[in-house]
Amino acid sequence: MSIESTPGAQQTLTIVGAGIVGLASALALQRAGFKVRVLDKTGVAAGASKGNAGHFGTEQVFPLADPALLLKLPGMLLDPLGPFRIRPQYFFKALPWFMRFMLNMLPARRAHNTRAIRALNQKAIGAMQQLVSFCDCEPLLVLNGSLLVFETTPRAEVEAEYRRYAAAGVAVRLLDGDAVQALEPTLSRDIRHGLYFTQVGHTPDPQGLCEAMARKFVSLGGELVIGELAQIQTQGGLSLRTTEGNVWQTEHLLLAAGAWSTPFARQIGHKVPLETERGYHLMMPQHSGLSRPVASFERKFIITPMTQGTRLAGTVEFGGLKAPMSPARADCLFEHARVLLPQIFATARVSDGERWMGFRPSLPDSLPVIGKSNVDRVYFSFGHQHLGLTWAAISANLLEQVILGKQPELDMAPYRVQRFD
Repeated sequence: MSIESTPGAQQTLTIVGAGIVGLASALALQRAGFKVRVLDKTGVAAGASKGNAGHFGTEQVFPLADPALLLKLPGMLLDPLGPFRIRPQYFFKALPWFMRFMLNMLPARRAHNTRAIRALNQKAIGAMQQLVSFCDCEPLLVLNGSLLVFETTPRAEVEAEYRRYAAAGVAVRLLDGDAVQALEPTLSRDIRHGLYFTQVGHTPDPQGLCEAMARKFVSLGGELVIGELAQIQTQGGLSLRTTEGNVWQTEHLLLAAGAWSTPFARQIGHKVPLETERGYHLMMPQHSGLSRPVASFERKFIITPMTQGTRLAGTVEFGGLKAPMSPARADCLFEHARVLLPQIFATARVSDGERWMGFRPSLPDSLPVIGKSNVDRVYFSFGHQHLGLTWAAISANLLEQVILGKQPELDMAPYRVQRFD
């Protein structure tokens, strides 16, 4: 959020979506002078903003479309408990998205997408620091860095990973097993190496962070409404109709509905290739003793210390918005955690934990949609994939600049919805 407020004429602006992206935008635009209403079908942080890993992943500068996946993909897809899965009945529906995903593995596209991800990441932590300060919730942003640990990967491959991140401008240190133990004594002594990302953060309470933002927004006169958007009308001015039958006029509209954004974008003429990644976590009541998030290179999951215990997250499943949860995909994280934190989980049981599934909105180039639509005064901010928490505040800053007609602090071309036209 920009430090300076911008005087406005109290024009009305409605935001669809009360996740962290929508709430950060609400605060930025409220401070810019708009009279802001936030509409959400279930309420504040009811989706991915509640159950994410809590990791501000600014080290994640590489697009998900990695050519190295091609050889691994068949085995990963066949493993029902692997880190990456497509439900068999969803395969053909997801196929067009995966074709576009594979096109983004081409070197030129991958380099372009990496630059655009890095540009957002470089601004993300600073923007979030300003946001939590404004919302009086600074303890909900912890800047202790994060670890990527290796158990069996040969030293040469670990060094190659280190060089890859360092070459991309990521602040990283290569550690041996003893140095990892010194940072995090509760971790297994079977860990041989680690990459320590020193300029990374986490929140110990993702839902609490959103709730603090919502409180600030309401205290400044913002309106939070529970209701499900059904239709956007653009003829003769902007109006919104909910499934409950309510109709609202608004002078500006921001669509920040995450994985549910596709049909609304289509209503105003944009066919966006948005797919849903079903993310799982297992929330354990035991406290890990960790000071920072720890991800496993081999096991493809992440452990984050939380106020209420320890969050285990990291599996991805393609299966749409309607299929039920697969409990085993949350439960399988427990055995990985027992290996990495043997002291903490020696006597724990998977039944101690609380399972959760949420929907990540992902585009095939790993970039969000931020900015203007083709309809006057209608804007988008969705498709933030695994980095919605990370990019929420900088997305809000950019939207404020676009809507007010200022020069954005980043080149907005890579994030425009029109790239899919």
